[in-house]
Amino acid sequence: MASADGFPASFYSEPGVLGLLANGISAFLVLLQNFHGAHTGILAQGVEDILAGVHLILIGGLCQLVAGFLAYRKYDHLGGTAFVGYAALWMSYGATRIFQGAVTPISANTTNSSAFIDVQFNMTGMELMMENATVTPELFVPKSAIAGLLPYILLSFLLAFCSATVNYIMPFVFGAITATLVFEAVGAVSGPWALVVSGVLELLILLFAIYGSAALLVKGLAQRYVLKGFGNPLFNVLLLGTANSGSAQSLGQEKKKNTKYAEPMALGYFCDTVSPFIFAFYSFHYFPAFAVGAVWISINSASQLLSSFYAYLRQDTYHATKFGLHCTYWLVKAWEEFVVSIMLTQDDAGSGRLAMVGDWFFVASAIVLCVVCLSMDTLELLHNLFFLLLTLSTVSQIPLGGYYYFFGVACSLFTAVSLYGTFARLINSIAEKSLIRVGPQPVSSSQLQTVLGGLGLCRDTLAKKTEMSEGTRCQLPDALFYVVNGIAALSAIHQRDSSPSFLHMTVPWVLIPGAIIQAYVSRLQVQRGKRFGSVIPFFYAAVWATWTWYRFAGHLLHIFPGNAQGFSAGAVAFLVINGFIMLIAAYGNLVLFFLTIIMEIVLVCFLLSTLGTLPYQLEIAMLAIFSIICLYGAMASLVNCIFNKTLIPLGPALLKNKKKKVAAPKLPCPVPSSRGTSGIMQIAKMLDEGGVCGIPTDTVYALAASCKNPAAIERIYNIKDRPSEKPVCICIANVEQLVAAKPPFSPLLWEFMRSVYPGGISCIIAKGEWLYRLGVGGAYDRVGTRDSIMIRVPDHTVTMHLCTLTGPIAITSANPSGEPDSLHHDMVVSRLGHKLQGVLCDGESAEVAPSTVVNCLKIDEGIITFVREGCVPTAKVRQIFERVKNSMA
Repeated sequence: MASADGFPASFYSEPGVLGLLANGISAFLVLLQNFHGAHTGILAQGVEDILAGVHLILIGGLCQLVAGFLAYRKYDHLGGTAFVGYAALWMSYGATRIFQGAVTPISANTTNSSAFIDVQFNMTGMELMMENATVTPELFVPKSAIAGLLPYILLSFLLAFCSATVNYIMPFVFGAITATLVFEAVGAVSGPWALVVSGVLELLILLFAIYGSAALLVKGLAQRYVLKGFGNPLFNVLLLGTANSGSAQSLGQEKKKNTKYAEPMALGYFCDTVSPFIFAFYSFHYFPAFAVGAVWISINSASQLLSSFYAYLRQDTYHATKFGLHCTYWLVKAWEEFVVSIMLTQDDAGSGRLAMVGDWFFVASAIVLCVVCLSMDTLELLHNLFFLLLTLSTVSQIPLGGYYYFFGVACSLFTAVSLYGTFARLINSIAEKSLIRVGPQPVSSSQLQTVLGGLGLCRDTLAKKTEMSEGTRCQLPDALFYVVNGIAALSAIHQRDSSPSFLHMTVPWVLIPGAIIQAYVSRLQVQRGKRFGSVIPFFYAAVWATWTWYRFAGHLLHIFPGNAQGFSAGAVAFLVINGFIMLIAAYGNLVLFFLTIIMEIVLVCFLLSTLGTLPYQLEIAMLAIFSIICLYGAMASLVNCIFNKTLIPLGPALLKNKKKKVAAPKLPCPVPSSRGTSGIMQIAKMLDEGGVCGIPTDTVYALAASCKNPAAIERIYNIKDRPSEKPVCICIANVEQLVAAKPPFSPLLWEFMRSVYPGGISCIIAKGEWLYRLGVGGAYDRVGTRDSIMIRVPDHTVTMHLCTLTGPIAITSANPSGEPDSLHHDMVVSRLGHKLQGVLCDGESAEVAPSTVVNCLKIDEGIITFVREGCVPTAKVRQIFERVKNSMA
């Protein structure tokens, strides 16, 4: 059968091996230290704690993060969420160990592990920032760690339950991690007995992880399950309920055309459970200092940024923007509270919050998310409504006396909704059905588009789905670009006489969204952006970073207005560069152009501030206008990109490229488009006349030859230098063509094929005279082997239409033998076009891997084996097979 030569080996590897081993070794490191601490009675062990923390970050964190990356590439929802989530856990716990080892304990010989690590140490940098004031923060490391461990206990239990629907090894690993985290939390406030119990459980984690890794490793080498534990779940996920028709539609809306990566929604909800949980404990005064909490939330927010990134890779602009906004919110609030709890007095904190206006942009952004999610499901709307409540609970107008209680309650409610959302999204993604209720659509898509189109005065786009014009075309990261700039601009507003304490608190508000998250947006634009690429976000990230350094931290270096020649020169350079940016924006749209104009005025204000002649009222007005433009741009970009229509106008381009008529390069073969019926009929005619053509499928591009012309099938081998011992398969339009041929299939095989077709699965079955009735004719001896044949029924409209016109066609991957698969029609044309009669152009392929090949020759004996794992994981195929067998029984 078709081989996987040339495809990246990492795709076919088993990332669970790395993930499970990372968990096992991390648990073993904690085990050693727990036993040592329980034996000696010493809690804080200095260098030993620091080394243990570093190893946890490197092994449990970074190594497991790689496993999460690979799991997402293998379309593994559970593995991706679990490994990235546990990577954040071990990195956070490792950072806590480093904190604990870096401080000086009150008593090195105490045996009471409930004693607080109340530390006083030299804070030279902080003293400088507080103008040589004495700072003696209480870190309260154990209590801060408990607040971080508790949400992971709940989430780990949830992961253990969900993994029971996949196999029966991972539930024991994740369950042991759950119990371990419980006793780790107890050990922080109780006697050493909890550390001993935790150590025993950590030993179980190691043993389960070693067995699970061995089972997966052997499976990866043998391409079949040898050791027990994987492939057979403890219970069928379908037992959790029946698909709800009211929510199945909304679940389907979350599944984009691009299925190269696992769905990131569960990971986003996962992270939205951890951060508010820690904030709730802090808001209810469980621990008074937020240094450790800020580290936990920062690491967790980095994981949430990954969920935004994978949503972007799936071409899901809504979740990419939503999780990017949530990540920004948690980072900003965490480091604001760090400044408040460590560096400021309560009086300064109260006055500082009264002047902070950046929270209102978070409120406005949350309202935008509530509006655009109305056509999704009720759970999504509730999640956005509670996030809106969360943003309202932190606005500066709330009196300081009730601020933390309101914030704590909002965090608690948001945690509960996020925890349910994690479970629902994970189970529904695994089952690919809406088993856990997420509620119906509050508003239909057509109704929402009508309302939004009416607001945008673009009713002409409502009658039919039209593509956006070049000037108003939105790229996926645009909405997040506007959001982060709006937050930074509104947060940069302050009065001339603002206190140094308030300026310290403003640093995270401007620096995090304006520079750090915007650098992430710049990275997204590098990969996908075509309108203004990474130039504008990268430049604006530099602007906000410089702004923060001078306006909010410059006094640390004794840089004051009138004495900042270096910053004055930099401001002039920014003005010149932004002039070129304005020219670029003129080729984009009006919103972007006006944004760059206002930025030019803001940079003039920045220059005047370095010279000591700034009219602050002008700067405040410009920053406010800048943020308003950003809010409009964010909503328009988000809505237009979600519905792929210009519902809310961004305005035309002021300048347009004058396209010179250039003679098109001569192509080696005809390249009709799949968008037109005439193109498909042209390729069908070529195939009927004995030609070999490149065609798209639901996976990667393929070479096709009609079974009516056996000589054309033989030419495929010469075209791609394919070894003669490797057979080609046949492709048909639908299962009904097989039914009409009346093959002697067993009921089990028929039911299995109906369950996997159409899709990215190929079945190897026995040859027979029925192939002549199917239309194979003289190609009988040139397809498959002597005794077997592989059948493909692609889930692709173009391919199905083509097979309907031509009858069965012989196909194999459209790449020279031994080279990577072709993922775009340009690759087929450039590599093999000179040998082909034509290539049907369909753009980028829907997958990065070929189909999964299943050997069904012994299916009647209850056995299926795998020749190749492709775009559909073998574990999923086995689940389908087990379900079919159970239904037949």
